[in-house]
Amino acid sequence: MALFRSFFHWRRFFMSLYSLLCPARIIAGPGSIESIAEVVADFSVSRVLIISDQGVARAGLIDHPKAVLEKAGVTVTVLDNTPPEPDVGQVQAILNAARQQSYELVIGIGGGSAMDVAKIVAVLLNNDVSLRDLLNKAPIVRRGIPTLMIPTTAGTGSEATPNSILLVPEDELKIGIVSAKLMPDCVILDPKMTVGLPPAITASTGMDALTHAIECYTSKKGNPFSELFALKAITLISRSIRRAFTNGNDLVARHDMMLGALYGGMCIATSSTTAVHALAYPLGGKYRIAHGISNAILLPYVMRFNMVGNADKFRDIAMAMGLDVLSLTAESAAHAMIDSLFALNRDMAIPADLKRWNITAANLDTLVDGAAKVTRLLDNNPRPMNKNDIRAIYAQLI
Repeated sequence: MALFRSFFHWRRFFMSLYSLLCPARIIAGPGSIESIAEVVADFSVSRVLIISDQGVARAGLIDHPKAVLEKAGVTVTVLDNTPPEPDVGQVQAILNAARQQSYELVIGIGGGSAMDVAKIVAVLLNNDVSLRDLLNKAPIVRRGIPTLMIPTTAGTGSEATPNSILLVPEDELKIGIVSAKLMPDCVILDPKMTVGLPPAITASTGMDALTHAIECYTSKKGNPFSELFALKAITLISRSIRRAFTNGNDLVARHDMMLGALYGGMCIATSSTTAVHALAYPLGGKYRIAHGISNAILLPYVMRFNMVGNADKFRDIAMAMGLDVLSLTAESAAHAMIDSLFALNRDMAIPADLKRWNITAANLDTLVDGAAKVTRLLDNNPRPMNKNDIRAIYAQLI
């Protein structure tokens, strides 16, 4: 029976095309940051811009790679003023600073915000188009100058996506700029770069990565590539996120989390996130709730909505999470998976609702209208979701 079901499950993929887009080179493992001079030398460049943030700079995570590059004769400039959840004006200011000199390669060192900004700056340095034009869906004609991404969290997977997410304050919404020309050229994944990550950030970024994998596995755009990476990401993250949260020096857990985040990013590049992200964007845009926290809070509620008609896939996720569901029906396994998401949030002290941000029923119309605009993601949700459905999910959280 399982083989029969599997045949019909996979047969649907042969009805349409699917593709995989990923960085040209990925170097991973403890100590892989030591390869940075070799990586940069392969691009035959001598002037490099590092884009990062103050937290990464204060932690000293830029110092060593910068010193290694300078020892190799590379001129390095650092812009470490990327804010969390950057808005259009803040990104424009970073771009203006980057245009003061001529650079041949951009390195993003940090979390998703720094890497998203690095990608968009690299593209705008090599294209006659404005940031506002890109937000209005103008095409990116040429690839940017080469990019190297070095994540210091294990969450967004930005190092492996063709996306840059920016906050548009006047719309109180985050907007994604998506283009194959934003895909980074190279990635260095060194778990040692994440050992100092505070537990709360480990939790929020890790849940972001888990959300990517679960959503992409269940997305209407799911395909053999995304299913492969999603299930592996779910396995890696589920077995290690609590360990990384309680012991940040556990390099094995940190390595699992970095790979899980990378695979989650690769899922996004070949599939798509869905309603969790669509409903999270107004929370970040209007209330500046950290993206990983928004996703973590919403994930079990949206999955409970999506479970209808998708129990088989939810059972797959439950098994990848290591849950003992072999003897259960698909529906019971799906419920167990959702329960485990609630438990994971509780174990890592992630809020169970939106009350601490003073969000009330009076704010529902604004949130619902904002989420409903994110059709790019809602259209990929495995179960159709209208405004009443969106309202019902938000209402459970206030």
